[in-house]
Amino acid sequence: MPRFVRSAALAAAGVLVAGLAAGCGGSSDGDGGKDDAKPAPTGPEQSPKPDPSSTLPASLTTQKLGWGTCKATDGEPAPGSEWQCSTLKVPLDYEKPDGQTIDVALIRARSTGKGDRIGSLLFNFGGPGGSGVSMLPSFADMYSKLRERYDLVSFDPRGVGGSEGVRCRSDKETQAAESVDLTPDTPAEEAAYFKDAADFGAGCAKSSGKLLGHVSTVEAAQDMDVMRQVLGDKKLNYMGISYGTELGGVYAHLFPKKVGRLTLDAVVDPSADSVGHAKNQARGFQRALDNYLKSSGQDPKAGSQKIVRLLKRLDAEPLPATGDRKLNQSLALTGITVTLYSKQSWPALTRGLEQAEKGDGSALLQLADSYNERSPSGRYSTQSHSQRSISCRDDKARTTPAEAKERLADFRGISPVFGEFMGWDTAGWCHDWPVAGLHDSPDVSAPGAAPVLVVGNTGDPATPYEGARKMADELGKGVGVELTWKGEGHGAYGSGSDCVDGTVNDYLLDGRTPKDGKVCES
Repeated sequence: MPRFVRSAALAAAGVLVAGLAAGCGGSSDGDGGKDDAKPAPTGPEQSPKPDPSSTLPASLTTQKLGWGTCKATDGEPAPGSEWQCSTLKVPLDYEKPDGQTIDVALIRARSTGKGDRIGSLLFNFGGPGGSGVSMLPSFADMYSKLRERYDLVSFDPRGVGGSEGVRCRSDKETQAAESVDLTPDTPAEEAAYFKDAADFGAGCAKSSGKLLGHVSTVEAAQDMDVMRQVLGDKKLNYMGISYGTELGGVYAHLFPKKVGRLTLDAVVDPSADSVGHAKNQARGFQRALDNYLKSSGQDPKAGSQKIVRLLKRLDAEPLPATGDRKLNQSLALTGITVTLYSKQSWPALTRGLEQAEKGDGSALLQLADSYNERSPSGRYSTQSHSQRSISCRDDKARTTPAEAKERLADFRGISPVFGEFMGWDTAGWCHDWPVAGLHDSPDVSAPGAAPVLVVGNTGDPATPYEGARKMADELGKGVGVELTWKGEGHGAYGSGSDCVDGTVNDYLLDGRTPKDGKVCES
């Protein structure tokens, strides 16, 4: 069962089109923000109040990292010699800082030294569940300007990849679960849907033990402050994308006096609960689909209904696809969704829909496989395992099947294509989860923190634009500074706007904070 809420920001779109991640060929949108910039505070701290790191033993906060050659990760070759990898020890449970520790996998590329070194710039690319260790080298060219003065650093958050990652089911079980109807129409399909959800959680608990109760965003933010100290930075400089914006906001709340230069791009709405997130996503993906349909000369309403009819046919009878596999409704919806993460992927959607209308599901199935990170040999990544484990540890709400069914009409009204899936997902995602959730929505208020740059994209499907203003407001007056890009796709930096890239670079490299509300045209 895939989930599109807070999906990995760059990976989902980047696997579709060669070179898409670099995305730097757009036209200039202006001056890069220099005319309305003001210095961001970067001076020494002033009487910091006690923070959650103050109780940690020195053996953790002063540990020495053994940087060495990076090894190949699951499904990914080892990066080049410029990359170094290490592991950081952090408490399994921050309420027992002297107790059991776990390892967090790190990767870095040292500054190229073309300017005065600022320190480390930490990245989280989203998910939750995205592997920063495998992703940062893939997108390093995008950040070459930043690398002139920063060491580029990323990590696999606790529960992810090389950081004692969560694994919930085998590849064979994962492929079998793709036949589960994610929009059940009968009592039998509904029973299978919720049994699959319960089985998934049980598998996570069996393989992960105590770790499953300690994969929250709050704990990941605390891990980042241990990283900051061990890397030798007085304050945290950070770029968070998609879910990484929530992680950055939580860090700012926990450690406001340790905030250096934080950029949050493709912003998760911190005020929304799990149902609110699902509605936001339904709106966002429908908006992106409407924009795609308009770009191809179609009426959005008529085009959406055509897709709805295709999905209903696939629900009744899947199409033949690659090998002996078939394209069902759920996989088709996944394939459609992944192309909406980037405007450059829209031609792939056109091809997929055209082939499906002709009775061939191969193209949409290939797109679904890219989102689900399935290799041609049938191996799957564990990102979806980590994503679900982290979000279900965070989210307190446990929507019942009856409550989800009551909301289906509302969801269909928001989006005829994505609404029903999103509505069922509110109950299915954390159904019978073995660990309780922590909150309805995260606290990101950060009074006293330095200005945080919040970047919203008006055409973002996965983290709709409205979330950026919500994040800026919740960070607090004088802290959250919003930058808007009138563009398409998930995320703004590196997507073709010289205005966005210039404004973010000026902030991260020179501490020039733009005026709140600045707009970069497409």
